[in-house]
Amino acid sequence: MKMTLGPRGHRHLPMPLWLQGAIVFLQAALITAVLVLVPVFAAWFAGGFADRSAASTARLAGQVWLLLHGTPLTVSGGGTPGVFSLIPLGGTLIPLLLAWRGGRRLARASYTDQLWQGAVGALAVYALAGMGTAYICSTPEVAVPTPLGALVPLVPVAIGLVAGARQEAGSWARLIGVDAADWIARSSQRSRWAGSYLWSVARAGTLAVLATLAASAVLLTVMLAVHWADIITIVEALHPGAVGAAALTVGQLCLLPNLVVWTASYTSGAGFALGAGTTVSPFATDLGPMPAVPVLGAVPTSTPIFALLTLLIPVVAGMLAGWWFLREAENHFDDWLALRIRVRWLSATLSTLALGVAAGVVAGLLMGLAAWLSGGGIGLGRLTDLGPHVALTAALTAAEVAVGVVLGYVVGPWLERQPPIEDLPAREPVSATVDVEDLQPTS
Repeated sequence: MKMTLGPRGHRHLPMPLWLQGAIVFLQAALITAVLVLVPVFAAWFAGGFADRSAASTARLAGQVWLLLHGTPLTVSGGGTPGVFSLIPLGGTLIPLLLAWRGGRRLARASYTDQLWQGAVGALAVYALAGMGTAYICSTPEVAVPTPLGALVPLVPVAIGLVAGARQEAGSWARLIGVDAADWIARSSQRSRWAGSYLWSVARAGTLAVLATLAASAVLLTVMLAVHWADIITIVEALHPGAVGAAALTVGQLCLLPNLVVWTASYTSGAGFALGAGTTVSPFATDLGPMPAVPVLGAVPTSTPIFALLTLLIPVVAGMLAGWWFLREAENHFDDWLALRIRVRWLSATLSTLALGVAAGVVAGLLMGLAAWLSGGGIGLGRLTDLGPHVALTAALTAAEVAVGVVLGYVVGPWLERQPPIEDLPAREPVSATVDVEDLQPTS
């Protein structure tokens, strides 16, 4: 073990990695707690929680802290228990980013194969913080099971830790001692081609989802601007005051990522719900009484004329992904089919359809996950069903992206000023006496 000398010549032992991880992530938990406590107590001082004591307000802040980490709360309103599961994804970014920063610090302090020591200390102290918060902040009205309070907050924290450590290390080999590139190099040529193809398909599907979410964010911004007068009317009716308006704004900002996903679900045709028995989609809008949340003033009360045009957004996003896949030049499945089906137009058609289906499945799974994370309920009254219809959103997004990927891959050669597939010269078949695995470059 290495020892360092202080300014007066005293010897200091380096801090153990598990202790470094514990300290760094204890700081992250405290910073997140402070960011929650400040607006909650500001609203309390302004009279927003007149029926609460300081201790009750502190417990409310702890419940919000748990909710930001994705922990569902069991609420009892009027004697009927329900589950508050609507996670404000914008607020979840706070512990995620703090964990990402902590992961980078731990990676800088670790040698290869040592990161697990810091991660154990970090996750252990965060689990204790969640467990203690769940135990202290549970009330007869709002309860959090202690195991959930300990385990659920670890999910965003662990994701941030791994992402930050991986970025700082630059490779998995430097981080955990496993050299993926060397492992791939030892595999056969066919395995490498298959891996490259599947990885490119996964990235194409991810690109389609990101493009859909980006376009949905633009559409949401336009709707907020169009309905700005309605939003201001709701704010004025609430009479929140300066501090209350600030707290209300922070809360709505935390919900913006949720609303972007809801908008993406709208563009898929599946739509979303704002309460049990309601639906908002390009085909029909059926709304009942809505909660007095100003940002919901941007929700159309009837089906707009341009609603059906929004269905083109996932298709165009898929076209972008298909064009990107063409430029990536990793369609090894098409190469494999061309060696076995001599009719070029048939092999090209089959490989392109397979590409569209595979990329569509990836996009559908990712959008379904986003829809599931963004939805939920507040456990009271009609508001037990908020957000997208997960299965329908995933299925429609997969189908629309698949169509777009096929179109983008077919139209891509014209955009690249290349001849279309049917005009390309025929491929020379590989001789039957040659093994494909032998066609590897010699080192």
